[in-house]
Amino acid sequence: MKRNWSRLTPALFLALALTAGCNKAQSAPPNIQPTVEQTSATGAPQQHANLPPIATTSLPPAPVPASFDVAALADQVRPMVVNITTTQKVAMRGGPDGGMDPFEFFFGQQRGPGQQGQGQGQPPPRERSMKRQALGTGVIIDPSGYVVTNEHVIHDADEVRVHLADDRELRADVVGRDPKLDIALLKIRNASGLPAAPLGISETLRVGESVLAVGNPFGLGHTVTLGIVSAKARTIGAGPYDDFIQTDASINPGNSGGPLFNWRGEVVGINTAIRAGANGIGFAIPVDEIKDVLPQLREKGHVERGRLGLGFQPVTADIADAMGLDGTHGALVSQIEPGGAAARAGIKSGDLIVAVNGTPITHAEELPRRVARNQPGSIIDLTIVRDKQRQEVKATLDTIPDDPTPVAAHPGMGGNAPEKLQSTGKLGVQVSDAPGGGAQVEDIDNDGVRDLAPGDVIVEINGAPVKDAAALRLGAGKLKAGATALLKVRRGKATVYAAVPVPGK
Repeated sequence: MKRNWSRLTPALFLALALTAGCNKAQSAPPNIQPTVEQTSATGAPQQHANLPPIATTSLPPAPVPASFDVAALADQVRPMVVNITTTQKVAMRGGPDGGMDPFEFFFGQQRGPGQQGQGQGQPPPRERSMKRQALGTGVIIDPSGYVVTNEHVIHDADEVRVHLADDRELRADVVGRDPKLDIALLKIRNASGLPAAPLGISETLRVGESVLAVGNPFGLGHTVTLGIVSAKARTIGAGPYDDFIQTDASINPGNSGGPLFNWRGEVVGINTAIRAGANGIGFAIPVDEIKDVLPQLREKGHVERGRLGLGFQPVTADIADAMGLDGTHGALVSQIEPGGAAARAGIKSGDLIVAVNGTPITHAEELPRRVARNQPGSIIDLTIVRDKQRQEVKATLDTIPDDPTPVAAHPGMGGNAPEKLQSTGKLGVQVSDAPGGGAQVEDIDNDGVRDLAPGDVIVEINGAPVKDAAALRLGAGKLKAGATALLKVRRGKATVYAAVPVPGK
């Protein structure tokens, strides 16, 4: 089945820490590729304390002129961009002379009596190491030599070198990294007086606005391409904080970490991914998100984000109908972590979060981004809708752990043969008693059921508890023709809401 790659986030954004998903851009779906260039060519990162502030700008937005001097803009910004080469030592398995065993090359590994994988009669292979290089791009954001790039460009690198526009090649150290946002901060050694790019405001970008990309595609350093902002707030499944700028400025492998400039020469994004097999579809991290994490990267070497401690999901049209909502905006709370920030604030499963600190939540995937912009210990204001009434609550955020503990699975989930199938009548699903309580979906007869799947365990119907299949059948019998039932469902380790329309008369 062909997926809609432009919005690959799942129906449930579980992750109680609001940080579920890939930590690195390499974990993006197969058709979304980080734009780092790997080559086959044959010092540990240092942390820096008491670093000076990084220069940024916050100029008010200005209207884009009908035309501007692209060549002059390119001359202005190219010296601010660096080509990055990283070197990583990797272990290789070869023959006794360090090369590939020719027998194994043609016939594969053969196992004889008492041998562990080498060819029959062949001497054991010898471990050797070689250096693997990768190419990327970065942008200087401070005259003292601070450079922003993608984390996946320098991930696991043993050595980082930057090539300046004036042909100097210098060593650089990794100051900080944020795999979740795919951003890294470097410091060029023994550098001063470098041309630095001002950081603009990505929020004010308009679709159709001209942008300039500068990068190192396929090792062709300081390549300049012109395009427009094709779209904003793209979610491509690359990580928990997807909010990409889409552009048709040409971006290729090696462009990773390179800047996207507006017509005034300000950085408005960092190019990070391309749509495999498509021309003119590239993605950049908005600079506003990068500015949020730069102080922590500079001072701590990592980023700490606030944790709300809940699971949530988008509001579909069917769910909005079942809940009597006037639209599909907001994030529907499906699960609460006991003792977490959300639980302490009095938030409950079934609440609809419609704003964070006064900023509306139009799409559910905006919630983790809004929360993550606040550090642990911060108090945030949440606007929720409960029983069709708006409420204001305050939540004191916890710290996101490095490896969040998953929600424990409910006993008896999955793999159990149903003892007795029961029809739910108006719902159009076949269920059985679920071990641990609830009604487990075994089969679906209603073509209108889109949010349920076999194996789901229904634990509530329109707010009423469902302890077994008989209780669900009783609740379904009260439904009116043409109504929509709101079901609370256990699905694996998660809890979600599903809406099931009841066929009309």
